[in-house]
Amino acid sequence: MVAHFDELETRDPAAREQALFSALPGFLKSATEAIPGLASWLDGIDQHSVIDRAALAKLPVLRKAELMRLQTENPPFGGFADPRALAGKHVFLSPGPLWEPEGAGIDPGAAARAFFAAGIRPGDIVHNAFAYHMTPGGFMLDAGARALGCTVFPAGTGNTDMQIEAAAQLRPRAYCGTPDFLKVLLDHAAEQGKDLSSLRLGLVSAGALFPSLRAEYRERGVNVMQCYATAECGVIAYESAGPDGTPNPGMILNEHIIVEIVRPGTNDPVPDGEVGEVVVTTFNQAYPFVRLGTGDLSAVLPGMSPCGRTGKRIKGWMGRADQRTKVKGMFVDPQQIAEVLKRHPEVARARLVVTREGERDSMALHVEPASGQTPDGKALEASLRDVTKLGGAVTIATPGSLPNDGKIIADERDYNR
Repeated sequence: MVAHFDELETRDPAAREQALFSALPGFLKSATEAIPGLASWLDGIDQHSVIDRAALAKLPVLRKAELMRLQTENPPFGGFADPRALAGKHVFLSPGPLWEPEGAGIDPGAAARAFFAAGIRPGDIVHNAFAYHMTPGGFMLDAGARALGCTVFPAGTGNTDMQIEAAAQLRPRAYCGTPDFLKVLLDHAAEQGKDLSSLRLGLVSAGALFPSLRAEYRERGVNVMQCYATAECGVIAYESAGPDGTPNPGMILNEHIIVEIVRPGTNDPVPDGEVGEVVVTTFNQAYPFVRLGTGDLSAVLPGMSPCGRTGKRIKGWMGRADQRTKVKGMFVDPQQIAEVLKRHPEVARARLVVTREGERDSMALHVEPASGQTPDGKALEASLRDVTKLGGAVTIATPGSLPNDGKIIADERDYNR
């Protein structure tokens, strides 16, 4: 059996680094000529000098809040997309809100490697339970699986009973979707007496794969790997499996991207092993980014993977550098909570608390009433769902009881369990 997706995954690390930085100056030149937003952002930069990591580190980090501002001022893409590359492609709207055009090629999110590393092979049937509505996740993983040679059932989200019926008849070998929805499918299928034993492999993203949940899947005969992806950059890193299907340590960085770990709130790279913000430079002609700050925390893991891939590894997702938090595969932003409060002047302060109930994400909006006011919990729940597109409970708190720590969103999930 072929052990790797292609020869790029096992090349000498120095050769990989040289290839990336040899290509970068030319890419910057062509991208800034075609894309005015990127040209403005990098104004005054000598593009020919960006030939190594030290030179790259002198460029500014573009963070999501700044990108959102630029898109608001110059909709829809803030001048960062090449209109010539959009013909025949999709355009997505992710929470934030942020507009994202689809990249070029048959695998614009570079997801095929992640499927292969998870043990999925050409000819396998993949049950894709990522959303195909507005956001890019469903299309990104769909394209990667098909580029690998898989057959994809575009299940999307919701309609659990119909998904179970479809999987019982189609007999897919692999699942891709958010980490916890697979448990929903397996649990409901067991209750209904439906046979989903064909599912043997999984590739999950858009949320944390908790160790206890991965262990439960393994007990049920499904080996689940995870990949780390963003709407703007596609698959940034992915897990690989050992001979017995267990995950190797860390996540391997994808080919054709440059990843740095920087001190949060700065442009400065941190030493290997230190936790910082993941910053990505892509070679996406349609929607290029140079030092895009993801807001996610991670750290470089020393050494190489036991699987033989020579790419640099990171420890995986280790939290957020800001308070933007992923719930059920969707980002919730502090600005969205602010929007809820604008609709309800009877609320003085609020704090969204994200927890786990069993193996599923849960969120509750804790609100303090304004002086002399009585908030309507049902109306607040409706506003929360309307703004975030996610359901959540509302708890009316005693005035002055919410912590005064600056947090609008508190992620209280235990990622070590």
